[in-house]
Order: sequence, then structure tokens, then C-alpha cells
Amino acid sequence: MGVRAWALLLVLCGTIFLEGIDIAMVAIAIPSIRSDLGLSTGMAAWVVSAYVLGYAGFTLLGGRAADLLGRRRMFLLWLGIFLVFSGLGGFATEGWMLVVARFVTGVAAAFMTPAAMSIITTSYAEGPDRNKALLVFAGTSAGGFSLGLVVGGLLTELGWQWVFFTPVFFAAAILVAALRLVPPEPPRAGTGPSRRFDLPGAAAAAGAMLLLAFGVVRLEHGFADWPLTVAAALAGLLLVGAFVRVERRTADPLVRLGIFRTGSVVRAGLGALLYLGAFMGFQFVLTLYLQDLRGWSSWQTAVAMIVLGCDVILSPTLTPRLVRRFGNARVILGGFVMAAVGYGLFLPVGADWPYLAMFPTLLLAGTGFALTLGPQMIAATDGVAEREQGLASGLLQTATQFGAAIGISAVTAVYGLVSGGAHAGGGAGGAADADLAAFRWALVVPVVMAVLGTVVAMVGVRTSRGGGRGGAVGAGPGGGARGGRGKGTGPSRTVAGSAQPAALSAPESPRRAVREAR
Repeated sequence: MGVRAWALLLVLCGTIFLEGIDIAMVAIAIPSIRSDLGLSTGMAAWVVSAYVLGYAGFTLLGGRAADLLGRRRMFLLWLGIFLVFSGLGGFATEGWMLVVARFVTGVAAAFMTPAAMSIITTSYAEGPDRNKALLVFAGTSAGGFSLGLVVGGLLTELGWQWVFFTPVFFAAAILVAALRLVPPEPPRAGTGPSRRFDLPGAAAAAGAMLLLAFGVVRLEHGFADWPLTVAAALAGLLLVGAFVRVERRTADPLVRLGIFRTGSVVRAGLGALLYLGAFMGFQFVLTLYLQDLRGWSSWQTAVAMIVLGCDVILSPTLTPRLVRRFGNARVILGGFVMAAVGYGLFLPVGADWPYLAMFPTLLLAGTGFALTLGPQMIAATDGVAEREQGLASGLLQTATQFGAAIGISAVTAVYGLVSGGAHAGGGAGGAADADLAAFRWALVVPVVMAVLGTVVAMVGVRTSRGGGRGGAVGAGPGGGARGGRGKGTGPSRTVAGSAQPAALSAPESPRRAVREAR
């Protein structure tokens, strides 16, 4: 890649870095925010949940909006909105102000991140250049989160407001650079898809995702007010049904349903959901264990968890070599196996474990992250037509956000149920033993999710062997990202001497048939 290509990648990676560091800094600052603003426990939880709802609820819509309304336009617009509302959060004097600011910031990230990822997949030739760009993009995300834990601890000492003001400076620098470096999109030509926006489909999709995300977030409350949790989930599923009905009938669907018959896209999304769920769930339990049970400070905890961010080094260096040699599917499988083993090693955690006893799990989890998320990004977008790159990116980002929400909510619910039952029983072991038992049970959640992800990855390896593409995920029969065929016609094709998917060079009639397959 040339200098300008690297400069563009730096700008686009800056957005995912910004998103990661923002989440981590706010998470570290929550105790100070709660104390300073006098927030209840429920309101403090909503400061975090509001961002998750906005992000998870609108990512699918954000990805498709990038395809239909322009990737550059959506990227710049929502980066600016992210900048404004992140800064407004620092001026909040009431809990509800902060919740609103975080919700809008999450919505901005939901539009900004898929747009950035789709700019990568349409600006870099399919193959080594695009793969390297996506692996760097994935590594930057976790690097931002890990650095955010440390920076957040430092800034909180100055005042929690700086946790919201600091991203403004990052976002402003990225915005200025993006205006110069992000290329304008060529006008659409020929008989391509209409620019008419599917408003009923957009409303149904956003409503369904919001309600489902709310239901997932509610899981952390266990059986408290469970009818509300069930009602939200059922309403979300009903809206999913309405969305499918709308998409089947409209001439210009927001989401071409045939894309869900693309094996690589589905496996990448499900795998990302399971890995991010396990990773974020483990990180949440680890933070509670170190701070609540061991009495470590936020600064000590952040430094101890830095090793989880080793993927920022491994993703652009080790992972590309492994992908070239073994293919996406096998690399993803290796990442899941490392994660499952690492989380399993932490199950017998003791009340006074030394850091060296924790280190293998942290290293395995961080390395596993480097081996899974980047290759999943490649698998989710490899061979997808350019006009649907935003959709593919949005689907993957939606899966990651729901995975993170499910992982954190599930471990919180398990911990609360076990801890509450143990304390109520008044066991002889005391409160400390009850809490330690609750931590151990909560750790079962990431282990189970990592094992399920290993099973999904094994299916990907088996499918890729049948497709004969050297282990690349989604290369099996029907696994090419032509979307909606699924008839065992072999791997997706690429025009010889070019990185352009064959579907983009085919006559219009086959393309129309593929596009209309829903």
C-alpha cells in the first residue's frame, strides 16, 4: 500500500480507536460520575446501557444507510455528531442529560463505524491489501479499549468530565483529516439499485433492534421485573417478523434477505457475537474480581489488564501471516480454542491468586482476539458486492454489539443470582467465599460462549475444505458472497487479474436475479 492508502487507513482506524477508548474511559469513570452527580445505581447503569442501546439498535440501519446515502457522507456527518454529543456529556449536571448524550453518541457510533469499515472494503483491493487493512482495523479497536482503561483512570483523577472532553479533540483531528483523505464516491451509473429509502423497513428494523437490545440489557437484573424483560424481547421478535414481511414485499428493500443465505456472513456474525460476548463478559467479571474482592484500585486494574490489548500488535503482524498460510477459518478456530482454554484456566480462581496465575488467561484471551475478530471481518465482507459492503459491515457490527451486551448481562445475572442466594443462605464460609463462588459461576458464561464459538468455527473449517480455497471462511458450496444462491455452485469467483468480485462484472440480468433473491 502507498503512503496515501496508509494515511486513509490511519484515519479510518482512528474512528474505531475513538469508539473503543470512549467506551472504556466512561466505564472506568462511572463510580466518580455516580458520586458527583448523586445518581442512583439504576441511573448509573443507564449511563452505560444507553450507549449500548443506541449502538446496537441502529448499527444495521447505519450500515445500509452508508450503502444507500453515501459512505463518505454518513461517515463525516455522524463523526461530527459523535464529537458534539461526546462533549455535551461533559457538561451534564443531571443523570438524564448524561443518558441522552450517551444514547445519541451510541447512535452516532452505529452509523460511523459501519461506514468506516465499508470505506475500507471498497477502497482497498480484495485480497492481501484489504485483509491487512481489516486486520489493522480490528486490532485498533481492542487497542483503543485497553488504552482507554488506563487513560480513563488518569483522567478521572482530574475530573470525570475530561473523559467526555478528551474524545472531542481526537474526533476533531480525525474529522479534519477525513475531509482531505476519504475519497468521494463516484456517481451511480447504469441500472443499479434505486436510491429510494425503505422507511417502513428502517422503522421496523430500528424498533426491533432497540427492543431486543433493551431485553438483553435487562437480563442483568435477573428475575427482577422479568415480565418487562420478556415483553421487550417478544415485542422485538414481533417487529423482526414485521420487518421480514416488509422487506419481502418492497421493491427496494433496506436489507436484501438473500444475504442471510451467505454462509460466510452468517458464520462471521455468529462467531463475532460469541467471541465478543465471552471476551467482554470475562473482562467485566475480572474487573469486579480485582476491584471488589481483591481491593485493587482502578489504576492497578487497568495496568493488569493491558495484556488483553496485545492484539493491537498481533493483528497487523502475526495474524496476516497465519491467514495467508492457513486461511481465515482455521485461524478463527485457533482463536476460539485459545479463548476457551484461557477462560477455563480461570475457573478455579482463588481469593489470593498472584498476577502470574492470571497472566496465561489474559494472554490467551488477547491473542485469541487477534486471531478471530480481524479474520471475521474479512470473512463477513469477502466477495460481497460493493453496493452491499455497508450492509455486510452493519450486520457484523450489530452482532458484535449484541454479543458484548449478552456477555455482560449474562455474567451480571449469574453473579447476582448466585451471590444473592449465597448471602441469603448465610453460609459458614462468609461473604467473601460467597462472592468468590459467584465469580466462579459467572466465569462459566464466557467458557460456554467460547466453546459454542469453537463449534461454529469448526463448521467453517469443514465448509471451507469442501470449497477448496485454502481454508478461507465462507468458501464452501454456496459460501460465496453472491448472496441468496446457496445451491452448491462452488466458491465465489474473482475476475482474473483483478480484485473485483465477478458479480460486479457480470451482465445485468444475472446481477438483477441475485439482487432480487430474497
